[in-house]
Amino acid sequence: MAAAATVAMAALSLHRLSKSHTHSYSHTYSFRTLPRLTCSLSSSLKFNISFAPPKPKPKPEPETEGPNQFPEPEDVTAGQLLIPWIVRGEDGNLKLQSEPPPSLLNALATAQTGTKKEKKQTTKKNNNNNGEKEENKLRSSVPLQRSKPPQYSKAARRFYNQNLKDSGTRLSKVLAASGVASRRSCEELIFEGKVTVNGSVCNTPQTRVDPAKDVIYVNGNRLPKRQPRKVYFALNKPKGYICSFGGNESKSVISLFDDYLNSWDKKHSGVPMPRLFTVGRLDVATTGLIIVTNDGDFAQKLSHPSSNLSKEYIATIDGSVHKRHLIAISEGTTIEGVHCTPDIVELLPRQPDVQRARLRIVVHEGRKHEVRELVKNAGLEIHSLKRVRIGGFKLPSDLGIGQYIELNPTNLNALVME
Repeated sequence: MAAAATVAMAALSLHRLSKSHTHSYSHTYSFRTLPRLTCSLSSSLKFNISFAPPKPKPKPEPETEGPNQFPEPEDVTAGQLLIPWIVRGEDGNLKLQSEPPPSLLNALATAQTGTKKEKKQTTKKNNNNNGEKEENKLRSSVPLQRSKPPQYSKAARRFYNQNLKDSGTRLSKVLAASGVASRRSCEELIFEGKVTVNGSVCNTPQTRVDPAKDVIYVNGNRLPKRQPRKVYFALNKPKGYICSFGGNESKSVISLFDDYLNSWDKKHSGVPMPRLFTVGRLDVATTGLIIVTNDGDFAQKLSHPSSNLSKEYIATIDGSVHKRHLIAISEGTTIEGVHCTPDIVELLPRQPDVQRARLRIVVHEGRKHEVRELVKNAGLEIHSLKRVRIGGFKLPSDLGIGQYIELNPTNLNALVME
């Protein structure tokens, strides 16, 4: 009983003490109720007094969001350093996020080390005089990142070539290559309505066709599907032959290829015979080198003035040739309103078996009868004229008059190159 009384007195005194000091400790702790007080019945009394945790300070309320106010991220973890990224959302408003935008990550991944400004500064410090050269070296040393072309499957490429690719050749060109007639005559046949493509009359020479796929008829005759291959010949033209299909075809240079054309069907069964023609012309009295082919594009390239190919002639002169004649030829003459001058005029040494003087004349204009007009203007008369070179290709010395050889790729390259 005495112990119980002692405990009661102690509790009462504590209660009074709490009332007297409430104003100074109320903000730091508060006492629990009496049932939580424990004590032991031993001689030394021990008390276990617990205090409530302090209340957290209230956070200040955020101000009203304005145009420059951004909401704080909700997933901010205490003690973790976060870098805010200001990005514009899909709705057009700015917002904060803890991760960098994907465009920045992509730019960092594909960026190259070093900048042009740093390279220019280093080159200026090293050598001011050779700054441009050093800069060019630095630019060339930096590898360029080129995007590889997309890879497509064989099936995709086959579908594109068969259905989408704008393939084919002009109708007039196909007819001329098949040996129907010349390009101009084929155009006249098309305008006259004598050509049908896939059952319909075609009046446009520029129509794109493919003989392997399209059904083409000319004057009721079916055009073969296969086209002849391109052929190229170098002919040593004899005197008295013309370079076109005239009324007297026996005197055309194409008649010199009769043996080749007659054996065509035996060597190339099912393939139409090529239509041969000359590249440029030599007059009936001039002999020497002339190119014969069935490739119209090659002929146009070789004979066009833009090719600027030189042509070499050997002119045999009746009578004596003096220095004044050479000067007059080198000064040139006017042909068809254009003043033409030769590239080279040279008097060749006399040969034992040739009593007449010979002149070597090189021209590049390609005007009609240009060499003959140059010699005539100098007061000389030509006995014979022979062409021996076109571009970088010379007439073979062992090629007899009226004979021809088929040109290989090396010869064709020499034709268009000096």
